[in-house]
Amino acid sequence: MLVQEHRHTAPVEAVSSALQPAAAHADLERRDDGELRVRLSGHWKLGQPRPLARELAQALAETPRRVVLVAEADLIWDTALLIWLRGATTACTQAGIEVDRSLLPRGIVELLRISEIVDELPRRAASTEPSLLARVGRRAANMGHDVVETLGFVGRVARALVRFVSFRAQFRGSDLCGLIQTVGADAVPIVTLVSVIVGMILAFVGSVQLRLFGADLYIANMVGIGMVREVGALVVGIIMAGRTGAAFAAQLGTMKVTEELDALSTFGISTIEYLVVPRVVALSLMIPFLCLYSMTLGIFGGALVGVGLLGLSPQLYFDQTLQALTLADLYGGVFRGAVYGILIGVTGCMRGMRCGNDVAAVGEATTAAVVTAIIAIVVADGAIAVIFNALGI
Repeated sequence: MLVQEHRHTAPVEAVSSALQPAAAHADLERRDDGELRVRLSGHWKLGQPRPLARELAQALAETPRRVVLVAEADLIWDTALLIWLRGATTACTQAGIEVDRSLLPRGIVELLRISEIVDELPRRAASTEPSLLARVGRRAANMGHDVVETLGFVGRVARALVRFVSFRAQFRGSDLCGLIQTVGADAVPIVTLVSVIVGMILAFVGSVQLRLFGADLYIANMVGIGMVREVGALVVGIIMAGRTGAAFAAQLGTMKVTEELDALSTFGISTIEYLVVPRVVALSLMIPFLCLYSMTLGIFGGALVGVGLLGLSPQLYFDQTLQALTLADLYGGVFRGAVYGILIGVTGCMRGMRCGNDVAAVGEATTAAVVTAIIAIVVADGAIAVIFNALGI
């Protein structure tokens, strides 16, 4: 039994030893002309032992004229060899020694070249930083490009709105009803809170000065005219820019990232008509009502200060407010609200549809939508005020 057992196990051991991979070797061969040849052989695999770089470093200390990397016929490699060669090449470069890689397989040479290019990118970026004048010119060129894209987007939205008015736009009525709910009723709590507080602030600030002249009663005039003409619509516009404009940009930006916009275009559905028009229409319809609501609550907030702090009678306060206001003031405030609604809807949707293709771009588009909408509202408010003044309204 022992003899048979010995005869059976001997061939198994021989076969197992034959199947073991050859160890990785980096044999150094120094020539008389100052050339150092590094012969690479065996299995260079991750997780397996491989030569230390210490031997090569010692050989480089003798400052050879150049180093030639040679791949033997039995060389089998993966990333482990690339890591070793990258370190060896870097050591030779730092020592000022020429490296010849022509005797390596083409795949190894190309991968080493790519790794060197990637390492050089940050250095090139730092060394080729444009001048101040170049950066200003680039910003100006980008600004001009943005203006052209914005005008094109506004033109497409205007054409889609014409189709909406003529009942030819492609959109779902349920989407429009849901957006009206989101834009209108869901925004009532925040509009209520801010409008009352703003009205109280206007009345309190005005009372500090008007009481010096004994003109406490005219606080009603100031709060009423201010809320109806300017502040009510401006408050609602800024609230909706931060609440709804940002939401529209985030929604459409996410659809851009997940390629839903491309899917709609593939099916022949206009993204402007299907997604932008319902949002712009919902805002332009509901913000005027929110403006009326904000004006009323702002006057009520001013009445709280006038009646509670200054001792005015409620009847006298509201009579004075009605005497100070005209229908032109009311129409002007509502008109402002409608304009702000269109601006918020267009800017929010534009920033969302021009979003990049990654998650970070969605946040950038949301921020840009809020900033752009607020700037557009302030500019539009100034322009409307100038126009109304010229018209005597």
